[in-house]
Amino acid sequence: MPTLPVSMHALRAVSGLTPSPIVIPRPPAAEPNDLLLPAKGRDRIWELSPNLHCSVVGTCLSTGDLRQLFAKLNDPDARTASEHALHGRAVRAAGQKETAGKLLNKLLDKRHETAIRRFAKARTAAEVRALWQEALERGDIPGAYWAVLSHPATDGPLVQEVYGEVHMLSHLVGMSNRADIARLRHLEQELGARDEKLARQEERLQQIGAEREALARRVVELEQAARRQAAAPVPTVPAEDEGLRRRLADEQARSALLAERLAAQEEAIARLTGRAEQAEAQAAALQDEIAALESALDEPAAEPAETSGTAPELQGRTLLYVGGRPKQVEQLRALAARLGGVLLSHDGGVEDSPTLLPGLVSQADVAFFPVDCVSHHAAGQVKRLCRDAQKPFVPLRTASLASFAAAVGTMGRAAAAE
Repeated sequence: MPTLPVSMHALRAVSGLTPSPIVIPRPPAAEPNDLLLPAKGRDRIWELSPNLHCSVVGTCLSTGDLRQLFAKLNDPDARTASEHALHGRAVRAAGQKETAGKLLNKLLDKRHETAIRRFAKARTAAEVRALWQEALERGDIPGAYWAVLSHPATDGPLVQEVYGEVHMLSHLVGMSNRADIARLRHLEQELGARDEKLARQEERLQQIGAEREALARRVVELEQAARRQAAAPVPTVPAEDEGLRRRLADEQARSALLAERLAAQEEAIARLTGRAEQAEAQAAALQDEIAALESALDEPAAEPAETSGTAPELQGRTLLYVGGRPKQVEQLRALAARLGGVLLSHDGGVEDSPTLLPGLVSQADVAFFPVDCVSHHAAGQVKRLCRDAQKPFVPLRTASLASFAAAVGTMGRAAAAE
């Protein structure tokens, strides 16, 4: 079963939890023959175990939701408080049956009304669990999480199971983009060091240029003196004339040597400038990819097709991913499904037969392959098959979730512009 990423706000909340056993004040589980719901209705937020409040607030509500909530409560810094401060206030309010807690519960019900209606059909904990597994497959985590925890048929073991799955999602997404963030920081440090080196080179160039100009002026003065001596009617003393020629030759040789050194410095600066521009472009690409990944994960999960249609980014397109890391394919497939598309995959010939590629390309609307994790043969075959079928292909910078999210986002914006 693939696991799906939740919003970055939810991950920040869930990753701070300690996965210790949660004591939930619920009645004993129903006997197998007891198919009726408990007499009471859905739980309110303050009726849940305090250990669940942090994960509910972080997973089921966005920062914008919390700002609106506290603005409605006339909180003076609702618009300027940090995300962490807002999260803490909401968690404290969740445990109190007061105005703030009631408004918070009302906001949760309003935001996830569709999921609550879907889960309302369940009559036993087993049925609730089945609906949760369906929502997990679709990536509909926030609404389903609140619907499960507040459902009257939910028992303690189901709460432990759902809580644990939401908690582990933070580790899954954190591992996928931690390497990209580390590379970005390394590139930023390297770029800063190169900037300092370029500054030192430019300062040295200015010094060399000043010395060259001074030598050029001296050469001109000596040449003028030599011409004046040559034009003078009375010849100069041979010893003085020979000494002047030697000085002129020395100055000319020194000027030529400085010119060579200056040319070498300029060439070195050109190479460093090119490498610095490449590093800046790579750093910008990493920033764009991480921003695209965070944007994709921050967006609420799409509703089922029968109620909301496909997501606007992919509009039901079929994508083909060739190569990459086998353990990451399910994350890519989950992200594509979250954005309203279908992802087909081929490992580039490691275990999957290359003869499968023509059929997969014929089913796909666009093909992707990471240039750092695919064989040359597989990449060339994908390009040739896509050109023959007049279908687009997208080489990805790296085999990472961030590169894939950035490419999909670019494709979605291009489709929207058309």
